[in-house]
Amino acid sequence: MDYNYSEVLFMEGISSAAQVIISIIPIVGIVMGCTVIFFYLLWNHRQKTLLIQAGQYKKQEFNLLPFSLLSGLLLSTVGTALTVLLSIIEGASYGLLGGIIPLSMGIGLITFYLIKRGEKRNG
Repeated sequence: MDYNYSEVLFMEGISSAAQVIISIIPIVGIVMGCTVIFFYLLWNHRQKTLLIQAGQYKKQEFNLLPFSLLSGLLLSTVGTALTVLLSIIEGASYGLLGGIIPLSMGIGLITFYLIKRGEKRNG
């Protein structure tokens, strides 16, 4: 394997027990995160089921227009900032896609918002 000299010196200075612990920490974090998400979904499902059985469940309405506007603005601003920063740092390279992709998605969502808002006004 091709190691960087500083990585080899760093890994030689750490005991094997510490290396194992450092390797286990992300695994435990991922497992715990998945466990929390699983139980949130399970308990949310049970809560909705009990509310339906009691006749007290009210379906939440989702308004797509404000969501698409907010998402479009956020993605456009983040994409613009990343595009400018990456173009200054790296120039024209494949890394620039990290900013262009969210920028184009944001522009697409704002365009969707404008089209749907125009349709809503006309009909």
